[in-house]
Amino acid sequence: MTSHQNGTISSEVSDFLLNCFVRSHTWQLWLSLPLSLLLFLAMVANSVLLITIWLEASLHEPMYYLLSILSLLDIILSLTVIPKVLAIIWFDLKSISFYACFLQMFIMNGFFAMESCTFMVMAYDRYVAICHPLRYPSIITDQFVVKAAVFILARSSIVTMPIPILSSRLHYCGRKVIENCLCTNMSVSRLSCDDVTINRLYQFAIGWTVLGSDLILIFLSYTLILRAVLRLKAEGAVAKALSTCGSHFILILFFSTILLVFVLTLVVKKKVSPDVPVLLNILHHVIFSALNPIVYGVRTQEIKQGIQRLLKKGC
Repeated sequence: MTSHQNGTISSEVSDFLLNCFVRSHTWQLWLSLPLSLLLFLAMVANSVLLITIWLEASLHEPMYYLLSILSLLDIILSLTVIPKVLAIIWFDLKSISFYACFLQMFIMNGFFAMESCTFMVMAYDRYVAICHPLRYPSIITDQFVVKAAVFILARSSIVTMPIPILSSRLHYCGRKVIENCLCTNMSVSRLSCDDVTINRLYQFAIGWTVLGSDLILIFLSYTLILRAVLRLKAEGAVAKALSTCGSHFILILFFSTILLVFVLTLVVKKKVSPDVPVLLNILHHVIFSALNPIVYGVRTQEIKQGIQRLLKKGC
């Protein structure tokens, strides 16, 4: 952290200490076991999915390119959060440098927003595929995916970049113990001697406008899809359409449910242990990353067949 005094910049805090689960020492090691297994599962499953989409020519379609973006985001988010939590639990490595802390803060906020935006684009993809099937090849093209990827990156980076910037410019008065396993904006800014109203209002506004608008558009898309599906007359068409969207909807529902539970625990934080929101935040970053490729691998026939073909070639 740097502060301006008499026209000069003086270093105030060079690192922070992540002090998490202080009230739950007894189950820290037990928690590390499922966390490490979920991290391993997330890395392997997402890597298999990415390799399968890359090597299988039949999967070189916009829908699977969007899924690749989601898997890549999952890998980066998991690696940003879980290894540091395990290092704290196993080796008591609580220290994190000033710049690494705010980099982690940016990745957690930015990539979370990117996942939300990716879901929105995927919902639009399914909407066009089912509601306007004849126009799908002309609308959802490889060029569309490139533009969507640029939009996802640009929008999420622009709206979340101010969060770590605002926090890094605060005056910390030598305080460096963060009561969390992660460098979240609220946990870090709580150490500041300055007024953090702007920080909190900005994050609150971004959370409800960006993520909220994404969820509204996602559920609007699936409402229109459901209405179109119920009008289908062909035998088996309804089941096929619902199966196509089933994987997307399951993951989006899980994504929004975990987020809602996390927000509710923050609202009623006086009635629950402070460790509960921390634990939910950690689990949100790894459970979803592990579920994403498994749900798509099990429910999407083309991906399942692609993995089977790759396994046969490997044998």
